Amino acid sequence: MSVLKNAADVLRCFGNDCPDLTVSDIVKRLGMPKANASRLLKAMREARMLETIGDTHRHRPGRLMLDLAAAYRRSSILIGRASEVVAGVSSSFGHTGYISVRDGQEVTAVADFQGTNTLRVVSNIGRRLPAHLSATGRSLLARLSEDEVLELYAGHRAMADLPAQLAKVRRQGYAYSSQEATPGVDAIAIAVADVLTDEAVSLCIVYPHALVDAEGRDQMIAALGTGAARIAEDLGDRAFVAPGLDRKDTLE
Repeated sequence: MSVLKNAADVLRCFGNDCPDLTVSDIVKRLGMPKANASRLLKAMREARMLETIGDTHRHRPGRLMLDLAAAYRRSSILIGRASEVVAGVSSSFGHTGYISVRDGQEVTAVADFQGTNTLRVVSNIGRRLPAHLSATGRSLLARLSEDEVLELYAGHRAMADLPAQLAKVRRQGYAYSSQEATPGVDAIAIAVADVLTDEAVSLCIVYPHALVDAEGRDQMIAALGTGAARIAEDLGDRAFVAPGLDRKDTLE
């Protein structure tokens, strides 16, 4: 099990800010002896989990990981349905959209849909964000009970504001973020689940803060909410709350 855990720890190092790794990087990031790190990367290359970049000593995820990622998306009815909704809203409004999942205290995008507007937010798929500091994360955290949130964030300074923030998301039916994860970028997010598989995803649209007014944001929330409501009805998500557009609540 330790080998599998170490391999998983290596894979978790990859992200937008870390597209490739060397043995020295693994030693520094994971505190692993150099000889152990070298043997581990060699085993992962042989298993096609990693591959070297040209003739360098730098490693990136291998083709096997791409195949697994594609299989994961295809195996999930929820991700497929959510992708249809976000793709449609993205196309209608011209802004970039995401499907994201939560892993503990972090969220990451598993699918993205590029906007068509001249000025749009570029894709950051694969970027891991603190769940409590993003609209997608808060939309997913709001599906947890208060006790579950308390257990997940026990002793974390986020608990000073997070309970009130999540109560607001539950009341509104959506999460809103203004220039929080990225300067100049706003986001709206709505979470929905498949009760049979116990999966939950966040449907998100991101857009330049300066280009969208409150009315435009409300239109996107309504469109995203309509699609999410269809998914919730079809997949039995009784915890889903249809978005309400309380102007005072939205702008607080």
